[in-house]
Amino acid sequence: MIPQPRFLPLSAKEGNKLGIDQFDIILVTGDAYVDHPSFGTALIGRVLWDAGFTVGIIAQPDWKSETDFMALGAPRLFFGISSGNVDSMVNNFTPNLKRRSDDVYSPGRIPRRPDRATIVYANKVHELFPGIPVVISGIEASLRRFAHYDYWQDKVRQAILADAPADLLAFGMAELQMVAIAQRLAAGDPVTSLQDIPGTAYRIDLATWRSREKEGIVELPGFSEVSSDKTAYARAFALHYREQDPVSGRPVAQPHPKTVVIQNPPARPLTTEELDHIYELPFSRLAHPSYREPVPALEPVQFSVTSHRGCFGACSFCALTHHQGRIIQSRSPASIVREVTRIAGMKNFRGIVQDVGGPTANMFGMRCSRWDTAGTCRDKYCSPACPTLDTSHRQQCELLASLRAIPGVKKVFIGSGIRFDLVMADDSDYLRQICDHHVSGHLKVAPEHVARHVTKIMNKPGKEIFDNFRKKFAALQEGRERKQYLLPYFMSGHPGCT
Repeated sequence: MIPQPRFLPLSAKEGNKLGIDQFDIILVTGDAYVDHPSFGTALIGRVLWDAGFTVGIIAQPDWKSETDFMALGAPRLFFGISSGNVDSMVNNFTPNLKRRSDDVYSPGRIPRRPDRATIVYANKVHELFPGIPVVISGIEASLRRFAHYDYWQDKVRQAILADAPADLLAFGMAELQMVAIAQRLAAGDPVTSLQDIPGTAYRIDLATWRSREKEGIVELPGFSEVSSDKTAYARAFALHYREQDPVSGRPVAQPHPKTVVIQNPPARPLTTEELDHIYELPFSRLAHPSYREPVPALEPVQFSVTSHRGCFGACSFCALTHHQGRIIQSRSPASIVREVTRIAGMKNFRGIVQDVGGPTANMFGMRCSRWDTAGTCRDKYCSPACPTLDTSHRQQCELLASLRAIPGVKKVFIGSGIRFDLVMADDSDYLRQICDHHVSGHLKVAPEHVARHVTKIMNKPGKEIFDNFRKKFAALQEGRERKQYLLPYFMSGHPGCT
């Protein structure tokens, strides 16, 4: 097996220097290649290399030309395609539907990403390399795996697999799926036989669907229904939502005019040992040296650390349930200490760890005793009052204290948001410790709204809990030379607002 290189190859020449004549897998992305674990292409690329496969990257290809797509040749196993860290339409347009003039995931902020990048890239690869399997993944593919409302066209669009010529869709964070796909293809299995991998979706033709055994499959209202009937759309979403648990989830299918899209149950959560291993792979935390201008998206996360994945908050408007799931997957404190110790040894590190967190910073280490055997509850949401949910902040406090003691580390900040209802449910001095050591000036919280009927629709804590939290935070500011401030996030235009 070829050892992990300092950077994954962006060119055939770089591959040749490593002794690679043909890559096993080629990843195509709408982002610049930044070798950092918060960039999905780097993460998947490193994981696949660690599993014994060689990986080349085509970053920000010119989709109007064949040249960039042909530069690495044909992969031995498959093409992996992603729009990048952000949905390409979110990245390319403002909420007022004005095209953005810059792209923080691109060197020099120069936009190089097509609209609906996953579909565009998949079409190009399919045209140039017919017969090579195509796997789409990333946030754009993950959240468009069934018929969905498209804000930019103001209509319901088909599932992305009905529009993109891909063989498989790997949804969620996708490490387990991508490795399983690579191993099965390397063993000689045809891509058409890879329809049993958890965390993937695929399509079949209508005739096959009509003759198929459907027992155990949840069938959603079809595209023709959900695109013309709001009640059917809501029913489809509710049915799909209930199957997003890796333990209790069932296969889900949705008929479209020319195809049927089928989603397998989500992939299992990663173990602590697996997460530790992934985040301790040799990421350089730098943009590829071929770029002459900086990639702005790297700066705010370069010295940040992922402590966990998942969020059991289940906010109505949030994609996390569908992408990372509601089960918290935490790394070990020892692994995080090792990672920060390595960061402290980097040349350009100035002593500031920008963030230690995840989707919700203060869910690190939290567990429900039911998750391993029964998964998350199908008929209710997690609450700090639930007797089976451990919402203690003890593990996070101990971790942060260990990180503060690492030589070369001056400050360890929490840049992710914290869930204030969890803080108020904990009678320890957690908030004081955060204010004393881990607030750079602003503490991010997300009340999102103050009207009770709106927060209920959002599945967010009410205004009263936020007011009590705000008062507790204000009391902790007394006597401080440097005042700290709350940075609350609010949302307008949510269903229920007037």
